[in-house]
Amino acid sequence: MELTTLWFFIVGAMLIGYFVLDGFDFGVGMALPFLGRDNTDRRLIINTIGPVWDLNETWLIVAGASLFAAFPEWYATMFSGFYLALLVILVALILRGVSFEYRHQGKGRAWTRWFDHFIFWGSVVPPLLWGVAFANLAQGLPIEPMENGGWIYQGTLLTLLNPYGLLGGITMLLITCTHGLVFISLKTAGDMRERARDLAKKVGAVAILAGAVFLGWTIMQHTTSPTLWVVVLCSAVAAVALIVAWVANVLGREGWAFTGNAIAIAFALLAIFMAMFPNLMPSSIDPSYSMSVAGAASSEKTLELMTWVAVFTLPLVLAYQAWTYWVFRRRLTRDAIPVGAH
Repeated sequence: MELTTLWFFIVGAMLIGYFVLDGFDFGVGMALPFLGRDNTDRRLIINTIGPVWDLNETWLIVAGASLFAAFPEWYATMFSGFYLALLVILVALILRGVSFEYRHQGKGRAWTRWFDHFIFWGSVVPPLLWGVAFANLAQGLPIEPMENGGWIYQGTLLTLLNPYGLLGGITMLLITCTHGLVFISLKTAGDMRERARDLAKKVGAVAILAGAVFLGWTIMQHTTSPTLWVVVLCSAVAAVALIVAWVANVLGREGWAFTGNAIAIAFALLAIFMAMFPNLMPSSIDPSYSMSVAGAASSEKTLELMTWVAVFTLPLVLAYQAWTYWVFRRRLTRDAIPVGAH
């Protein structure tokens, strides 16, 4: 396998890791107004991700840095073309992170309520816009090469808000919401566990319907693609995993439900990446204008150095993250929340 192709899949794996891990963080934040009957409930919900949410977000930083180093043209074109959407995502992530740290400072109910709103909207906006962005990457974007090298995006934010892109955003939103609800039921005991599982049944059923339509639409758009069979296979695995996760949740098997949702997210994103391959940004203006993996990659020496760094560092990062989850594996209850805490 060529290093350019290898790094396409490495960057893809990092992004998948981000959406699987930070995906349930987003879902937990979305659940706050629906499961949090009082402040103790809301503290309990937030504490399920308290030790790990910032660790999960580091995968986005690592993926972005790897993208910049391995495919600078892809990074430049995507970040310049999607700058407004990415700015909104960044602001949402900042408000969400700040809220986790400051809502408990004890400044009164209004103070806490404002930060709860920030957590909710900071958890809704990113998966919605990320879903829109990745759906458009799979569908194709109005890009064309420039005379002095590189590519330029000829659309606007409204260009991204097409029916297929919006369906991708809604699908990502529903799946991450379900993922987070299952995580809450996995991490809590008593009434909160039951209420989270019941809500996950309802949201999960809608997510299955939206996911089936989106993946089917993706397949229909790429019937002439050389990677069609891989797209179909990944879509089928994602669909089956999502259904298995829903059934497992109904049966009260939260561990299997969480695993199924993680597999569904991973293979749905893999289907999108394979729909793009061998391009990074297919052009909707003219297929010959598409940005290919080989055409946008860094030099061979750069990719060789990055490969050696990844070989030594990624196992350490994965081991540390696994250890963190093991340490904080126990279920939480309302009794563990200090009385009067904000």
